[in-house]
Amino acid sequence: MGGTGSGDLVPTGVPPGPVLKWTLPRGWKESLSGGMRYATLKPATPGRVEVTVVVLPGPAGGELANVNRWRSQIGLAPIEEPALDSSRKRVATKAGPISLYDFESEGQARSRLIAALATSQGNSWFVKMQGDAAPVAAARPEFVRLLESLRFEAP
Repeated sequence: MGGTGSGDLVPTGVPPGPVLKWTLPRGWKESLSGGMRYATLKPATPGRVEVTVVVLPGPAGGELANVNRWRSQIGLAPIEEPALDSSRKRVATKAGPISLYDFESEGQARSRLIAALATSQGNSWFVKMQGDAAPVAAARPEFVRLLESLRFEAP
């Protein structure tokens, strides 16, 4: 798609309210979905790495529950509420400040997950990059630039 992602189409099943838009990094591919999974993005980096954009109505279980869900997806133990602050980075975006988390599994075959949480009018938007540790690390700078371009627009 080049340039601006998330075109003018809004997949079916998206909760009412502003929709998340972004500027797609050069070479990345994008496909819009429906329901919870709003879009799937594929970085230009070779290897197993994928970015998903998910929207859920409401707080979607809260920040701690989502962080622990992400951690479990790559085999890490849950954390407690006090550890959220040290795990969280803030990223300034056109959609306002967002929380960014970056976790890597342990062991020989390492996986990595970098996820951001944005909210608008009661909806929770999750932008998550997941895959093998090396390709995720290589795509991280462009992923952060994608996050910095996030903005909410009327559907």
